Amino acid sequence: MRNLVPPMASVHCELCGGELLLKRVEPDNPVLEMDTQTYLCAKCGHEQSRRVIHDPYTAHIPRRSPGLR
Repeated sequence: MRNLVPPMASVHCELCGGELLLKRVEPDNPVLEMDTQTYLCAKCGHEQSRRVIHDPYTAHIPRRSPGLR
């Protein structure tokens, strides 16, 4: 079975070694199908951004289920 999402190169902050949490995903280059992912360190609050190939199975905007309010 293959992974749907490729693993990140590093899951730790460059500055303090804390855990990185995904903050947002923004379209970067629609022609090359690239996205910019922004991560926030849980320990020191440092932000890191990475350009990645767009994952067609991940929505950019959270969708609400019709049953949830």
